[in-house]
Amino acid sequence: MNENNYLVILAGGAGSRFWPISSEELPKQFLDILGCGRTLIQLTLERFNGLIPKENVWVVTAEKYREIVMEQLPEIPSGNILCEPCRRNTAPCICYVSWKIKKLNTKANIVVSPSDHLVVDIQAFQSAIDDSLSFAAETDAVVTLGLKPTRPETGYGYIKADLTYSSSRKHNIFRVDEFKEKPTLEVAKEYIQSPNYLWNSGIFIWNVNTIINAFRVYEPEVSSIFEGLMPYYGTDEEQNKIDESYPQCKNISVDYAILEKAEEIFVFPASFSWSDLGTWNSLREQSDMDKYGNVCIGDNIKLYDTYNTIVHTCNKKEVIVEGLDGYVVAEKEGKLLVCRLSEEQRIKLFH
Repeated sequence: MNENNYLVILAGGAGSRFWPISSEELPKQFLDILGCGRTLIQLTLERFNGLIPKENVWVVTAEKYREIVMEQLPEIPSGNILCEPCRRNTAPCICYVSWKIKKLNTKANIVVSPSDHLVVDIQAFQSAIDDSLSFAAETDAVVTLGLKPTRPETGYGYIKADLTYSSSRKHNIFRVDEFKEKPTLEVAKEYIQSPNYLWNSGIFIWNVNTIINAFRVYEPEVSSIFEGLMPYYGTDEEQNKIDESYPQCKNISVDYAILEKAEEIFVFPASFSWSDLGTWNSLREQSDMDKYGNVCIGDNIKLYDTYNTIVHTCNKKEVIVEGLDGYVVAEKEGKLLVCRLSEEQRIKLFH
């Protein structure tokens, strides 16, 4: 393994769309939501096995999740768990951890990954990450993984890539023309007709100096906060200083802060099976279905005359479902959800 390679796992999300299974106290990244015996954040770390030394893995989360991260990822040094005092989207936390890593290793190449995504073909994933890390180490480029769309998805952002010419250094990496917001269904149908449009995975790869310089140029206020705290990193005063300074950061994603402004932005078009598991239906589609399109995650579930439905239960509750088509049925600790999958975007408005 290359000792200059680092992984940053972003694990601060609340997971409100998977209520009642996921909650503010225990969001989906810390749950075995697939019923496979491993939580999503554990699966995230596992897919980097052999690529990133464990001592080079960092997790950014909230203080209230620190103990959960330590329990689920005991192989990561406790000092590599960084706690945000408040949510400020992805740009501030990425800037913070980048300055931390730069203090340790000025040659670091960093992968930033969400903690709650699903990747099926680990070998293809690792190959894409390995190529992207090599490219980032040799250039001043920011690289993102783009996934070839398999359907007109309205829940993902898109990347418009220039596939005319590949990079001279890596034949499978191309320049990004434009980032696109989550489209309407009509626009998404247009996107999938062109090979230039890819799903934005939210996985980024860069050299530490590249991202630090990008913050200095495009978000100098955010950059100056964390650069000014360099003397305190690794000391007993660090967390107090972060708690004082972090609320001063603007609430902005790294997409808006850096990616849409920087010039050297590239994409690795990948075709492995991927999902951000942002909806119950995406979980259904990534799970083993019966011949009627149903998915059961739980120990004691019986279905009758039911189709295209996902049932998720906890604590071995006995559940019998009859006559549903296109629904989610989810139960946890006395809370029950029964909702049409076509209306699941409204779940976070219901509770």
